[in-house]
Amino acid sequence: MPLPIVAIIGRPNVGKSTVVNRLSALQDAIVFNEPGVTRDRTYKPAFWRDREFQVVDTGGLVFDDDTEFLPFIREQAMAALAESSAAIFVVDGMMGLMPSDEEIATWLRQQSVPVLLAVNKCESVEQGAALAADFWSLGLGEPFPISGIHGNGTGELLDELITHLPPANEIEESDEIKVAIAGRPNVGKSSLLNAFVGETRSIVSPISGTTRDAIDMVVQHGDQTYRLIDTAGIRKKKQVEYGPEFFGINRAFKAINRADVVLLVIDALDGVTEQDQKLAGRVADEGRGCVIVVNKWDAVEKDSYTIYDHEKLVRDRLHFTEWADIIFISAKTGQRVEKILDMVNIAAEQQKRRVTTSVINEVLEEAVGWHSPPTTRQGRQGKIYYGTQVSSRPPAIALFVNDPALFNDNYRRYIEGQFRKSLGFTGTPIRLFWRGKKTREVERVTANRATRVKEF
Repeated sequence: MPLPIVAIIGRPNVGKSTVVNRLSALQDAIVFNEPGVTRDRTYKPAFWRDREFQVVDTGGLVFDDDTEFLPFIREQAMAALAESSAAIFVVDGMMGLMPSDEEIATWLRQQSVPVLLAVNKCESVEQGAALAADFWSLGLGEPFPISGIHGNGTGELLDELITHLPPANEIEESDEIKVAIAGRPNVGKSSLLNAFVGETRSIVSPISGTTRDAIDMVVQHGDQTYRLIDTAGIRKKKQVEYGPEFFGINRAFKAINRADVVLLVIDALDGVTEQDQKLAGRVADEGRGCVIVVNKWDAVEKDSYTIYDHEKLVRDRLHFTEWADIIFISAKTGQRVEKILDMVNIAAEQQKRRVTTSVINEVLEEAVGWHSPPTTRQGRQGKIYYGTQVSSRPPAIALFVNDPALFNDNYRRYIEGQFRKSLGFTGTPIRLFWRGKKTREVERVTANRATRVKEF
């Protein structure tokens, strides 16, 4: 069975995200002193003693208000509870027992999930028991006084929690592919995640900035497991004020960094914007696999040439990611969505691919035979002695040459193009390191100095 899930439930501003950060190994849930910062349900890995599990952060529950996002937040919290092995109900010890706490407790008592009561903001151990005493009346068993900030009392809470989780030997590990869904605001990232999952996993709204955190969801397709990560829309830095959106964009960049493959979502109606170009450049710089997903294709008026014209426009604007596959989809109707994961598989496989030194040198020999390295006015010509792959994710190849300065950008692009033509590497960037005699001599001297210092 997969990792068990523990839902964190409570009204707004009781410190749920702070508690999630305390329990989670990632500790990156957005914490900001403003109600409604957390909207979707966000999953974070956690462990205690011999148990691994996932904590799912949820938005603040309000039952008697249907304004803005509150109905969607309720829907997300209920969905989180339905898939959980246990729940932690977080209340505010400093504020005391509130009528909304009683409403939530009444609802939780009607569920079939074991519920633990965590009285947060009990920073003082001496006052913790007194602050927690008021919450016995909720009828959810013993209230545990804790501090999400300092960690006081969380050990006792977790000791009780793991009694409700399955034994460690029943949990199966999976070799999952991490897929970040990134793009500008309102290009359909959350709709795409929901299309993959087949349920309302992320709140979809025409309001820009609806998604604020990086939202993980594990899905199975055939024999392969995927961790899909929906991210906040990334706008230009100068347009972003300090606050929830600022933190959300930072989480989006972190999601790109921890992903194996990035789905770069582009609005078919807007075309490729300057911000899309910057995001594509960031994905390439981070060395992540990429699939370019052109969404809202159903809204485009088409003839038999439209898709080819659009693909050429996308390729021209994103020429520095020409190695990435492009797919035209509609997250709203589901058109071609199922084909995206096949492209993800290819990109993930190519990103971790290793090629033998003999094959690399065969490609180099053929490439140099067709197009010799450039010669300077002084008659100096570049020479490539040999190449070898030094790492993967992304594939990196070191080329040993007489002098890297003798190889201009055009020739370097030519060599990369020959590697792609002969070896593929579809869906992933590749790194070429041009290493000359001087470079190797500096590295040798540096290594010798380091050895002498260590011996001394």
